[in-house]
Amino acid sequence: MMSKRPRRTFSKEFKSQIVALIENGKPRTEVFTEYDLNPSTVDRWLKQSRTTGSFKHVDNLSPEQREIRKLKKQLREKEMEVDILKSAALILGQKRN
Repeated sequence: MMSKRPRRTFSKEFKSQIVALIENGKPRTEVFTEYDLNPSTVDRWLKQSRTTGSFKHVDNLSPEQREIRKLKKQLREKEMEVDILKSAALILGQKRN
């Protein structure tokens, strides 16, 4: 059984260099082998570079994903407001008694 390789992180500059190598004609398989990279990772970098020019996850979200993120944030805020109001109601109820 193969052990799982630890997750690696790559700088924006490194990703840009890999994208530039491929776009300038270096064979993809050479890039994968030479830098020990997963083809799907490099494909994602290429797509991100071509569509938004950014490697940040948040910059590459679809409009629907952005909306979902926004709505989840609003939901969390409303849940916090409700919790605060419940606490206030309990405190006020105790003071009346």
